[in-house]
Amino acid sequence: MFKKVLVSEDLGSISNGIISVLEMLRIDNHKQVQYCDDAYLKIKKANLDGRPFDLLITDLSFKADHRQQQFPSGEKLIKVLKQEYPTLKIIAYSVEDRPQKIRAVMLDGKADAYVCKGRNGLRELDEAITAVLNGKTYLSPQISNALRETSTSEIEDYDIKIMQLLAQGQSQEEISQNFKEKNITPSSLSAIEKKIVKLKNQFNAKNSVQLISIAKDLGLI
Repeated sequence: MFKKVLVSEDLGSISNGIISVLEMLRIDNHKQVQYCDDAYLKIKKANLDGRPFDLLITDLSFKADHRQQQFPSGEKLIKVLKQEYPTLKIIAYSVEDRPQKIRAVMLDGKADAYVCKGRNGLRELDEAITAVLNGKTYLSPQISNALRETSTSEIEDYDIKIMQLLAQGQSQEEISQNFKEKNITPSSLSAIEKKIVKLKNQFNAKNSVQLISIAKDLGLI
């Protein structure tokens, strides 16, 4: 189980609910902050001290006050932290359920889980923590379908076939030959290469392995 967790949430009642979940999971080493800037500084200091946090649970929306913030939103915080500390696991815990926002946080920000606050929020947070601990991503059920539908509507059967063959370990040359044998067009190596580059950009994947991982997480293949 995670040994050191940071909770970034500006509402005390919600923060207390998150802490209750952590304690039920026997995670006793946890800290709380109410500003994204404070979360960033605590994570940075912990890494410098050689005692890094294993997990960050953060809201996305924080009410503005007199303090000027470098990170006014959890979304920006997540993206920067994942760039600087890629091994840090991050769970977004938010009322925001728009597919485009979820995609930004999960695909662009590289968050490990997205849990919606609500009636089942704490139970789903429990599930998300366990999933992330086991190297999986997690989406609340009500947004998982919406995200999958949005992603599916933006790609074609041709794209899915390429990703399926990549997942089977086929090279671009082998995919090209496979398409030629099955009369699937375009089948040239150049066309396959360009399509894979486009898919990587679309899903903000650094390589084919990450592309396949994202596609599997979204239930596309």
